[in-house]
Amino acid sequence: MNATSMPAAAKSLPDRCEVSPDDCWDLSSLFASDAEWETAFAELDSKLDTYETYRGRLGESAATLLEALQFDSDFSRQAERVAIYSFLKTTEDQGNSDYQAMKARFQNLAVRANQAASYVSPELLAIEPEKMDALVADPLLAPFQLQLTRLLRQRPHTLGDKEERLLAMQGEMASAAGNAFRQLNDVDLRFGSMEDAEGNEQELSHATFIQFLNSSSRKVRRNAFHQYYKSFGEHENTLAATLAGSIHRDVYYARARNHDSALAGALFPDNVPVDVYDNLIAAVRDSLPSVHQYFDVRRRKMDLPDIHAYDTYVPILSDMKKEHTWDQAVEVMLESLAPLGSGYTDTLAAGMKNRWADRYPNRGKQSGAFSCGSFDGEPYILMNFKTDVLNDVFTLTHEAGHSMHSWYSSKNQPYQYYDYTIFVAEVASTFNEQLLTEYLLKNAASDTERAYLINNELDSIRATVVRQTMFAEFEKKTHEMAEAGEPLTVASFRATYRELLDAYFGPEFVVDKELELECFRIPHFYRAFYVYKYATGLSAAVALSRRVLEGGKAELDDYLKFLSGGCSKDPLDLLRDAGVDMASPEPVKTTLARFKTLTEELDQLL
Repeated sequence: MNATSMPAAAKSLPDRCEVSPDDCWDLSSLFASDAEWETAFAELDSKLDTYETYRGRLGESAATLLEALQFDSDFSRQAERVAIYSFLKTTEDQGNSDYQAMKARFQNLAVRANQAASYVSPELLAIEPEKMDALVADPLLAPFQLQLTRLLRQRPHTLGDKEERLLAMQGEMASAAGNAFRQLNDVDLRFGSMEDAEGNEQELSHATFIQFLNSSSRKVRRNAFHQYYKSFGEHENTLAATLAGSIHRDVYYARARNHDSALAGALFPDNVPVDVYDNLIAAVRDSLPSVHQYFDVRRRKMDLPDIHAYDTYVPILSDMKKEHTWDQAVEVMLESLAPLGSGYTDTLAAGMKNRWADRYPNRGKQSGAFSCGSFDGEPYILMNFKTDVLNDVFTLTHEAGHSMHSWYSSKNQPYQYYDYTIFVAEVASTFNEQLLTEYLLKNAASDTERAYLINNELDSIRATVVRQTMFAEFEKKTHEMAEAGEPLTVASFRATYRELLDAYFGPEFVVDKELELECFRIPHFYRAFYVYKYATGLSAAVALSRRVLEGGKAELDDYLKFLSGGCSKDPLDLLRDAGVDMASPEPVKTTLARFKTLTEELDQLL
């Protein structure tokens, strides 16, 4: 939505109270009413003091520890319901102050609960190792054995009480660099206004920047690119300082906790070896000629004399239109997911019928889309569905993947092991997108439609695997620079990023000097070593979808078992059991081999 069209669009949107209940989610699986939520909130609040009754007693006996852990699990389970209901209500209409207050009240309770339970991990880690090992091995604690084992992995990286207290006290200082970046990026930066393809003056912002880059007018794309990055160039010294501060923070905490590197420290919670990260980068690097080939196809098919970054967002076939009503989108989704079996599709169909999804935009509703699963409630989906946007069918199918992952895990795991980690979270969602793409390609009405779908798939792989791996390599290089004592400056950041841009885009691609500034605008860089999970997630999804589509009952059962796994095993083990070994570069190579094949087909179709 562009800046000048926002007021008109807002007037056409209904208020929340005017939306048909059939188009809204039914949150009664969490709470039937706000009054019921209030009762649960008060009950939860009254239980806080119970944490104190276990302080200093966790090592008494297996029975005492079991009682404490069970209380904590039950408290967390009830808190999850309270939290999710209040959050979902705020997304319905962000201008509703009653629900904003409800959410704020829970957040205050959550802070107090974290403080009340803050002694648990340090007290357990302080228990003499032989005694703690005996407790963990006690059959009474079998339901929590994995949870305790994971906690004990942290022993070598946990300091004494005084040191841990000092590290905890540094929290606000540690977030200063990221906070400064967000204030500058989200609030203070201004990009002015510019003309769109129709000659209308519009504000240029983070939101409209991508819309301008999707314009069929190259002049609009070029102007938006240069004007946008001009503002970043004017603040490059400040941005370099905030990014350097964030990197030095990561290095400091990794060293303080006795990790070999900042990268190793970041991968430790998921028990992921550094080799997985390095294999991803190596596999993508090996396949870069295919990426360069795609850019050449894009340049030729768009009839461009050369290709720049601002030419890579707009679809090659930008005039392709495909209409779907909500019911038609659901039908297409369910048909595309038929390879997952009737148990999967019947459950999802019932969920769509029983109002898992909040379908359409209304005034004040949160933008975008998400899935929000919980142990006791339905796995809800927020959409802002538009009938004339094919991508919204992909979005619905993507979010349904998350929801069904939550549904299977909550039905097959106890509470403490149902919530899957971020490392595997994107597998189920992008797996579904792979099945949808396969279905649409098989049912394409023309070569033009098939080419449009292939272009969409290629851009997805390029954005999720190739681009995110380039980001991951930048994070690795800059943290290694800090660990080696090399200066992190505007010049060193730009030079490092430029080397990556030249390698990933190729010798025939025109890399504008302004694109070096991109390294200063990526929010994920302030949460380092996270973006690689997007690349591994899609690579795993592509490999698993091929395995299910080309396999039989055993391959499907393996995948459904993965969906049911929650966090009952480490992420790599869950994926390995499903049939894909992410410790190997092969899944990434499989994805990029598909990228090459699709590029060649697109070239022929166009």
